[in-house]
Amino acid sequence: MEKIPVVQDYAPLPARDGKFHVRLTEGRFQNLRRFISWPLLASFFGLVWVQFDGQPWLLFSFEQHRIILFGDALSWRDLSLLAGLLIASACMLFFLAVAWGRVWCGFACPQSIWTWLFIRIEDLTEGKASKRARQDREALTAQVLLRRSAKHLLWILLAIATATTFTGYFVPIREIVAEAVNLDLSPAISGWILIMAGLTYLNAGLVREKICLHACPYSRFQGVMFDDHTQTVSYDAGRGEPRANRRKGGENSGDCVDCGLCVQVCPVGIDIRDGLQAACIDCAACIDACDNVMTKLERPTGLIRFASEAQLNGNKSHFLRPRLAGYGAVMILAFTAVLYGFTQTTELLVEIRRDRGSLFRQVNKHTVCNVYLVKVEGYSKEQRFVDVSISGEGKLSFFGPQQIDLAEDNAYWQPYRVCARDLKVAKSKLTFHFNGDVLSVSKNTTFLTGHHEATGS
Repeated sequence: MEKIPVVQDYAPLPARDGKFHVRLTEGRFQNLRRFISWPLLASFFGLVWVQFDGQPWLLFSFEQHRIILFGDALSWRDLSLLAGLLIASACMLFFLAVAWGRVWCGFACPQSIWTWLFIRIEDLTEGKASKRARQDREALTAQVLLRRSAKHLLWILLAIATATTFTGYFVPIREIVAEAVNLDLSPAISGWILIMAGLTYLNAGLVREKICLHACPYSRFQGVMFDDHTQTVSYDAGRGEPRANRRKGGENSGDCVDCGLCVQVCPVGIDIRDGLQAACIDCAACIDACDNVMTKLERPTGLIRFASEAQLNGNKSHFLRPRLAGYGAVMILAFTAVLYGFTQTTELLVEIRRDRGSLFRQVNKHTVCNVYLVKVEGYSKEQRFVDVSISGEGKLSFFGPQQIDLAEDNAYWQPYRVCARDLKVAKSKLTFHFNGDVLSVSKNTTFLTGHHEATGS
């Protein structure tokens, strides 16, 4: 398959500053895109408000050192599961790319979803694409300035709502809103929201397709992943060429009437009739626009359609092939491993470290004490209290909380003093036991006596 060219010469409905205005269209693929994107938007803006047992349903809490996923708490040591989930999702992305091109970009990518939202706000406030292009070529009037100001205001409000919601997955959203209403929002959170809102406004409102082409690596390595059987948005040149205006066309003219609608509806500003290009995000807007034209002209639809290079050349296209099967197998294995990992999460996290201030303390001729710092965190709803005990060589006693309430904030180090009598070795094994009705954990450490130092003296 030939290298995917980067064609950037087409600008539908151009303005004086070089930007282009995207014309909205309707059709089955645009309905499919909404069917996919609207639930994703509803989930993004809605799930952050859902609570379970008085706590957020989804929260990545730095303050509490825990991750709450669908009501279940995970420790930060389980972050590797999220990394595994990202790897599995990347495998799925590769699988989709080999099978159907950049359908993720066109139908589910946040950059595309928010870009379409901003375009619709632009269409609502300033009018259709042709009107916006004409206004850009004419002198600025008070009415146009008012409409343009309303557009930017709505863009800013949507960007702030997006940034606030995103922050709400790391800091409880109710706390953010309450502090914002009381004008008591911390500088850190305020700065983060402003930065995220600015990036959203810039990406979806001003930069748009340049992110897809220049910043997103997916547009670059897609050329390596495509093959002759990849189903992607394609123009059937054999059927459409030579192009001719409907009135001037003859018997040898192709079905393409050169109306230019496929270019005008493209959110990245390319002409699909030039062939596969790196900027194409397979949103299928050009398919819907062309199908609408073909229907009005009483011609068969599908002049632009999802098709492979093999199909366009008149050959048979194969869906099942080694590369696609390989990506599919890796994807299934990755998701299986991640799902298994979620069944093996940490429910009781115990950390023990020695007090660096003093390795041991000789109380008297028979007794030596060591000080340990212990941190216990619980991530199970079924276990609230754990009893603490120790075991090891010699006559042991310890001083510190003998029962820990996991419902309280125990993400701090609790000192424990352990003393041993008549222990003649330099060091011995010491075990802390944390036992509850459901969960039990034992943690080993070392008890030091300084016996060698005493002998040497």
